[in-house]
Amino acid sequence: MRLFLAIVPDNNIKDELCMIQKRLQMQGVKGNYTTRENMHLTLAFIGEYSDPDHISDILSQIDFEPVRLVIDGFGTFGDTYWIGVKEDKGLAANVKRIRKALSDNGIPFDKKKFTPHMTIARKITYEKGFPTDTPFPAAMDVEYIALMRSDRGRNGMIYTVVDEYETINV
Repeated sequence: MRLFLAIVPDNNIKDELCMIQKRLQMQGVKGNYTTRENMHLTLAFIGEYSDPDHISDILSQIDFEPVRLVIDGFGTFGDTYWIGVKEDKGLAANVKRIRKALSDNGIPFDKKKFTPHMTIARKITYEKGFPTDTPFPAAMDVEYIALMRSDRGRNGMIYTVVDEYETINV
């Protein structure tokens, strides 16, 4: 099964991301827009791994720090458009802990540099200059980190929470 660790945004942030998507569409940006239910911030992409219980056992032993998630700016990876996230010490520490735990336990994961973002559209095309609307500073306190499963559905990917790990609220 295809697995990854992520933060699922609350409705406030999802509302803002959906508004940004609408503005892009009104400005002529075409592409495959991320559905509201699939919006997330990937912390570590594991990929194909057959034992989610093993991952859960490892992650349940980690004390996750509190995170204040604030959307900030935008960017692209080729033809993928994303909304950025402000730097946060708790977020960086949690990603480091997750990746170390996975590595120490022989669980393979994508080791690319962590760039905190939420993808809102893929395979984008546009005829005019690229829109650079700045998102409103929607924010949330992260209550949990999720182990997610990704399955190919009839109309795109379907993401399902497999397990949740609470963050410490100090």
